[in-house]
This record gives sequence, structure tokens and C-alpha cells, in this order.
Amino acid sequence: MIEQIKTFETNAVALEVIGGFSETDEKFAQKLIQEKLDAGFDIVNILVKVDEYKIMNTEAKAIFEDLSFLFKKIKNIGNIAIVTHSKVLKVLVSIDNVIYKSIKNGKSEKYFDVEQLDEALEFISKD
Repeated sequence: MIEQIKTFETNAVALEVIGGFSETDEKFAQKLIQEKLDAGFDIVNILVKVDEYKIMNTEAKAIFEDLSFLFKKIKNIGNIAIVTHSKVLKVLVSIDNVIYKSIKNGKSEKYFDVEQLDEALEFISKD
């Protein structure tokens, strides 16, 4: 399930994945990003909190649709904040950021621990 953590008047979207991730969740996330683009923003900054995420409850088709959407919209994706409490994801985000920064000049993907949620929200708010 996905919930919106906070709404922004700016180009930011903040979501929390609780439990699993379904096709319905993916469509909701796509809708929020598309609404920002339709509102005239060229770039959308995204925060995803995955502290209570359970990968075993995730639909494979939802992951493929998510990746497909992100690849199609890569030119419109700005800073990405991943908020969780996972040493594995911390490493993966730092590796992914090396690639992301080379594709998206001036933008980055950054890991934040759960206690740093306010910093993560600030990270996606600036631009």
C-alpha cells in the first residue's frame, strides 16, 4: 500500500510504501508524478519511505511497471530521497547514485535514515 506523506505546492512528491507494493499503488504513484508534470513542472523530486516495506508482498508486475514508467520519465525526475532503516539499501542507493548522477547532471539519489525524514523532505523541496 502507498500513502502520500505530505502534499507540496512545489515539484515534490513524498510517498510511503507500507507492507507491499501493488499495481494499484504503482498507478497512484504515477498519477501523482503526472499531476506535477501536468501542473507545469519540468522536474519532479521524489521521496519514497520504505521503512515498513515487505518485498514478499510486492507484485512483480508492479515493479516492472514502476521501472518502465521511471525510464520513460527519467528526463523529468529530479532528486530522489530514499528513507528507510536498512544497511543494504544504504549501500544500494549510494551505488545507484553514482549512475544516476552521471545521467542526471546536478541531481542525486540520496539515502536518509528514518530519523532523518525532515531532512529528506527538505532535500526534495529545494530546486
